[in-house]
Amino acid sequence: MIAAALAILVVGIVAADYLRSVPPDVSATYVGRENCTACHQSETERFIGSHHDKAMDLATDETVLGDFEDATIEHDGMVSRMFRDGDKFMVHTDGPDGNMQDFEIKYVFGVHPLQQYMVEFDREPSMQAHEIGRLQVLRISWDAIDKKWFYLRPPDVDDKLLPDDPLHWTGIAQRWQTMCAVCHSTDLKTNFDPKKNVYHTTFSEIDVSCEACHGPGSLHIELANRKSLFWDRHLGYGLAKLKGDDPEPQLQTCAPCHSRRSELNDTFQAGEQFCNHYQLEVMRDATYHADGQIKDEVYVYGSFIQSRMYHQGIRCTDCHDPHSLELKHKGNETCTSCHQHAAGKYDVPSHHHHAVGTEGAKCVNCHMPHTTYMAIDKRRDHSLRVPRPDLSVKLGTPNACSSCHVEDQLKNLDEKTKQSLAGKEYADWLARAKAGNESIANAIAATDAWCDEACETWYGKDRKTPKHFAETIVAFRNGEPGSLADMLTAALSTPSGDSAVPNIARASMLSEVAQGLGQRMELTDAIVDTIRNAGDDPLVRASAIDVLASSGSSQTVSVLLEALRDDIILVRIAAAQAIVNRGIYGALSGNDKLVADRVIDSDLKESLEMSSDRSGSHLAWAMIEEQRGNYSQAITSYQTAIRVEPHMAGGRTNLAALLENLAPRQSESQAQVMVQRAKQLRAEELPLLARDSKLAPDNPSLQYRYGLALYLAGQMDAALESLNRAVELAPDVPEFIQARDLLKEKLDE
Repeated sequence: MIAAALAILVVGIVAADYLRSVPPDVSATYVGRENCTACHQSETERFIGSHHDKAMDLATDETVLGDFEDATIEHDGMVSRMFRDGDKFMVHTDGPDGNMQDFEIKYVFGVHPLQQYMVEFDREPSMQAHEIGRLQVLRISWDAIDKKWFYLRPPDVDDKLLPDDPLHWTGIAQRWQTMCAVCHSTDLKTNFDPKKNVYHTTFSEIDVSCEACHGPGSLHIELANRKSLFWDRHLGYGLAKLKGDDPEPQLQTCAPCHSRRSELNDTFQAGEQFCNHYQLEVMRDATYHADGQIKDEVYVYGSFIQSRMYHQGIRCTDCHDPHSLELKHKGNETCTSCHQHAAGKYDVPSHHHHAVGTEGAKCVNCHMPHTTYMAIDKRRDHSLRVPRPDLSVKLGTPNACSSCHVEDQLKNLDEKTKQSLAGKEYADWLARAKAGNESIANAIAATDAWCDEACETWYGKDRKTPKHFAETIVAFRNGEPGSLADMLTAALSTPSGDSAVPNIARASMLSEVAQGLGQRMELTDAIVDTIRNAGDDPLVRASAIDVLASSGSSQTVSVLLEALRDDIILVRIAAAQAIVNRGIYGALSGNDKLVADRVIDSDLKESLEMSSDRSGSHLAWAMIEEQRGNYSQAITSYQTAIRVEPHMAGGRTNLAALLENLAPRQSESQAQVMVQRAKQLRAEELPLLARDSKLAPDNPSLQYRYGLALYLAGQMDAALESLNRAVELAPDVPEFIQARDLLKEKLDE
């Protein structure tokens, strides 16, 4: 009986211990890496010195790699000098006013293959020691490979950057908070004050530390230190669960910093649903080739989710050590450690058709070709695709074979062209061909044909050339008959096998259809089914909303209202944006407006506030408030847009139009003030539009806006010239044609 009583007592104690749980409403907080190292020494040792560990740091003797012993660099007709002032690291270069000045470098950014340097501006005396003012990233950078200074030019910009250019090192495109901060530090809060136009930025740790990937650690520490036989029965270890059978929690933890995306809010923690916090950028023509290969910087994730590896459940840590970030194996072993098929199937000349030990025998050079960004940073395409020279011949897309063998065509080029390509890589050949260099285009085409013939010789009738989604996209972009239906069919279905269309490609197809749809529509029911299918990819569903909103379908309003209640924030925001951007809001009933307002005032507004240091977010909110009839709030937001980025066009034109519309409702004296203010705003906007029109001569919407501004300024001939240009660039846009024709009639009269 005593033994039984003791057993019951022990069981009861163990059961009580197991049932004890942390209250469900407790939130974890950030505690810092020093609370992790004692128990996780092996992981810490691998982490120290990694790119995450060196993502950002204070400028000290230990962290600065560059030469600051009175080193100089000449660019654009001026000489900048890097020197020391006691313990401080200094640079003498052109400042925000264009004059040469001395600036203290406060922080270093990155470690390899380059290191960049940051200068702090607008630091208020009242700021706390842990707060950071506006940080600007110098374009003068240190090449950590060749140990030399170089000037990091923006892509396709050869001229000297003027101080008021957003791309100048003191401009917003080189601002740490705007472009870099959230992915280089842990628990970053930008804390921008649009009223004062200043930052009070904070972080829990200066670099990418433990809690950036595992989530805030206070609950884990609490659970580890309590005297218990068990972890929490609901929360487990109190950290993100990144090692389960499902690879998505890990992939979506890495994705925010390794993808090209916009932020919907700043509440993301490791292991959470990506689309509840971010919107992944689709495969735009400016960033991806038609077949999904990388063109601009897209940071891996958008490429990887196209791959067969992704669809087979492979995750980042299958190839990379999560703490050192190094590959787990050297060379081809990274691939053959998993691809252990019959002996000699892959890592032999019979597969790769190149001599052993050469560059062509490396798996990555065929299946993960690189493109160089930031002058010296080689990044590999993670779509892990089989080279398709046949698609290059048919569609003009790149292929890994031609990326190496295009240099064989140098002998067929004139001496000037040869010299211009010296030291250049495949991406440069492609860019120059697209820019109109016919001899380079012909060289690429000849290389593609040669590679295609080689593959035909190697594989013959066994060669696999399945239909690729790029064929559908290129046909649509070329305006081929039936291509709209083909785009919708491919985007709304999920075929299996080699012809499967990845979700990012499906979303991209829908996005392109939405932009050029007009009032034509096919497969409406399939679009609606996709939006309502909670099991489908959120990015696809959000893009389908854009198509439906563009279609003029009778189902549009009811489906959008339904989507406003979706579980995924990205889908809710897409529905809200469609309602306000397509002019649907004004036609809603009172109750339906309340439903829309709840999402507009929460999810949509929060997503815009994520970029409150950019005029575009305030401009967008002002347009929403204007549509809702909240005119005073709209005026305030337009004014904020102008104050935040005074050199940006858009805000003045919209505010002028609103003031002119409101003027008739005011007293005569007040109306005169508003009309005069509107004229002043339009006069201030005109040179900004002229600048943008010159910088983007092939943007039809911009040419149209500039034409209207010229018309309102009384410059009729110049207005007609811009409107003609808009129609030439976009001949199917009725709005452009109508504006041009009306102006022609006015001039004829």
